[in-house]
Amino acid sequence: MIEKVVNKIKGNSNKSDFKYWQNQPFEKRLLTLEEIRQEYNSWRYDNKQGFQRVFRIIKQK
Repeated sequence: MIEKVVNKIKGNSNKSDFKYWQNQPFEKRLLTLEEIRQEYNSWRYDNKQGFQRVFRIIKQK
């Protein structure tokens, strides 16, 4: 049987999270941010990613 474990922490005790991410290389932080963005977009937009309307590219001088 699996035992349920609950840890209570104060709301302002996120300092360790900040320190953890500050110690990670920027490549890992960017990859993690991209993963979070993709998860959010798949949840929010139901994998219907793309432009909302058709855009036209006009060459300007």
